[in-house]
Amino acid sequence: MLTGQLRNDIDKLWEKFWTGGITNPLTVIEQISYLMFSRMLDMQEEMAERKAARTGKPFDRLFPDMPEGQLLRWKNFHHMSGKELHRHLKLHVYPYFASLGQHSEEEGLGKEGSAAQALGHIGEYMKDADLEIKNESVLVSAVEMVNNLPLTQSDVKGDIYEYLLSKLTTAGINGQFRTPRHIIDAMIELIDPQPTDVICDPSCGTAGFLARTMEYLNKKHSSEVGTFTDEEGNLHYSGDLLEPYRDHINKQMFWGFDFDTTMLRVSSMNMMLHGVNGANILYQDSLNKSIKEHYPEQEEDFFDVILANPPFKGSLDETNTNPDVLGLVKTKKTELLFVAHILRGLKLGGRAAVIVPDGVLFGSSKAHQQLRKELIENNQLEGIVSLPSGVFKPYAGVSTAIVILTKGGTTDRVWFYDLQADGFSLDDKRSEMQGEGSNDLPDAIAQWKQYRQLVEVNACAETINQTFGDRAQKAFVVNASDIASNKYDLSINRYKEVVYEEEEYEDPKVILQRLIGLEKEILTDLDELEGML
Repeated sequence: MLTGQLRNDIDKLWEKFWTGGITNPLTVIEQISYLMFSRMLDMQEEMAERKAARTGKPFDRLFPDMPEGQLLRWKNFHHMSGKELHRHLKLHVYPYFASLGQHSEEEGLGKEGSAAQALGHIGEYMKDADLEIKNESVLVSAVEMVNNLPLTQSDVKGDIYEYLLSKLTTAGINGQFRTPRHIIDAMIELIDPQPTDVICDPSCGTAGFLARTMEYLNKKHSSEVGTFTDEEGNLHYSGDLLEPYRDHINKQMFWGFDFDTTMLRVSSMNMMLHGVNGANILYQDSLNKSIKEHYPEQEEDFFDVILANPPFKGSLDETNTNPDVLGLVKTKKTELLFVAHILRGLKLGGRAAVIVPDGVLFGSSKAHQQLRKELIENNQLEGIVSLPSGVFKPYAGVSTAIVILTKGGTTDRVWFYDLQADGFSLDDKRSEMQGEGSNDLPDAIAQWKQYRQLVEVNACAETINQTFGDRAQKAFVVNASDIASNKYDLSINRYKEVVYEEEEYEDPKVILQRLIGLEKEILTDLDELEGML
């Protein structure tokens, strides 16, 4: 968690960018990212220098050991004046980022496990780095603020970036890039990723799912010693029990694909600031047939866990779409194609939690039914959490659901949960709500865990029905045979039973007499008022 002072500093800087003419919040985040990247490169170099001084061994330098090369280091340029600083960043520092990207792509950066190698992934997306801060006083303020950030603390680094990204939700059309944090956290908890898993988001955006998964793992794998409270009373989790898995976490665990280079830069930095140096954040349209050429291994039977909120709208040109995905579902609709792609990408027994628009659950076209039949008959469709329609407001009012599935096997029954409140108002303001009935998410997670325990001990259908057989409750199960007989319709309203309470009303004559009595009282009061005049 961030201190109030840090939040204020970031808010002030954000305002300066705004008044300095940069009004696109994604550009603000990108420009701050470049500066943070620059400072972190220098921090990595300092660490390597100290280690080399102790051990006496040479190391791969990130910055050439000559005056011009050393001037590219944060510590040697951050104190420059506005005009000089602007010129130096524009002509020397950012072009150096670009060369880092080309170097990492062509030759690989440094030895395995070196600081340079770990930063290679981000270097790739710095090829197009450009200084868009024209106002020199804004630039000086930005450099000063980044210089004061506590970037040595990995947990705070992640929080800083989360706070920057949270501003996308209040930023007009760019809000679609960010799935609400509490929804991401709920999906991660439903899936419960392990430190040995390989995890992917095929449309990663700002890498919210991947970064929050790292936070979840830190929380779950911190000892008492590794859990501490800051001066403001906020809990921090160091993830100290993850050390045996650190190499896997840094190099192989996290995979994100996107075809927007701005998103890739932001998400690469997000992962790095969450303590993952070598996340595989890659340029690729996940549905395009080129994925078979660029990432043939990852395209099929590769991931243990996939977490995603893929694009809902739009249709694709079939000629450029992965033919194997079209083999599963013949359509141009991206929301259907993404579910099919996710199914292909999972290993046998791999798990996924995916946000889909409700149309995927009840659409009557051949493609819709074909996909749902595939989910039920050739995989284990575990659960559907129906979300209220305001979850993605103010950017979209569409009703959505979280689909939880496991690849392979067949479906015996589907667990449904009717989530009616997520802790925030369902209007455009999305204000935080308090009080009973304002948030169903904790109950949904608790009920899911209870259901999964029954499934994992191979409880009989009768035992499961004792707990989840009542379709009038928020959580209930439906047999796959019932779903198949309804054209594989998965909309919760098809199966939920609504209990109507009988209302008793007074006799109309009694109500009428009461109204006449009130009318007489009003006339008496009016007569009194008239007498006073």
